[in-house]
Formats: sequence, C-alpha cells, structure tokens
Amino acid sequence: MTWDRYHRYVGDCRRADGASVAGWMVEHGHALDWPRYSNGAYRPQQAKAKAAKVGLWVGKFDAPWDWRASHGDGAGPSSQPLGIISRKLVAQSGGLSCEPRRYCSQISSCEDAQWYLHNCAWGRKLDRDDDGVACETLC
Repeated sequence: MTWDRYHRYVGDCRRADGASVAGWMVEHGHALDWPRYSNGAYRPQQAKAKAAKVGLWVGKFDAPWDWRASHGDGAGPSSQPLGIISRKLVAQSGGLSCEPRRYCSQISSCEDAQWYLHNCAWGRKLDRDDDGVACETLC
C-alpha cells in the first residue's frame, strides 16, 4: 500500500479467499489494467477478458488514459450516444440473448454456457460449484 502522486491512498483489496478484487474486476471486463500504475500486474486477466469478449470488451471503447491524452484541451466527452443503451442490448451478441432466462438443460454448447455465465445477470447460477466453468456437463 502506498500513496499516489495526488496523495490518494492506493492499496490492493482482497476477497475473503485472498483473491484480488482488482484482478477479478479486470478478468470479468469491469475494469482495465493500466500498466503505467500496475506494471502489467493484471495483463493475463485482461487478455482473458478481451479474448472472451466480456464486460467492456463486448463493444468498442477508448481506454480512459488514451481518451484523456487525445482531449488535453479539457473538452468533455462527445454528446453523441455510445450505442449501448441497456444491459439487454449489451448482452445480445452472436444470436445469444440473456432473455428468456436459461438453464443448463436449455443450452447446447460449452461456449454458449460460458457466454451466459459472463454476460447475463443470472449467469452465475450456471456455475454451481463456483469454479468459473458453467454447465460442467457440457464442458
């Protein structure tokens, strides 16, 4: 734990099982690894999220540090819509949709099961033993 250049306290939060919260967030596409500060500590988790196209990686975006670098004039973000309107639209991909709710018996492949696990609010119920693999009978 340390202080950053803005005098903010910086630490690594851990879950009860010892896993890094930041690592989990990056792995599930809810955050980015900023190598400038992490020295690439979360590079493997980010590569996994990017390859699986989960979270942020479902669509296109500019990394915040890249956006700020290209908008040094202090201008705010564009008023143009991002094209992502709701969780339902974000979750619709490759013919898959989070609605209606699904069960392992309704899923035909391991790949689809993993997509539901990582992209749908109810997807965690597909991973009963919490090992990161949905519908083990398919995988």
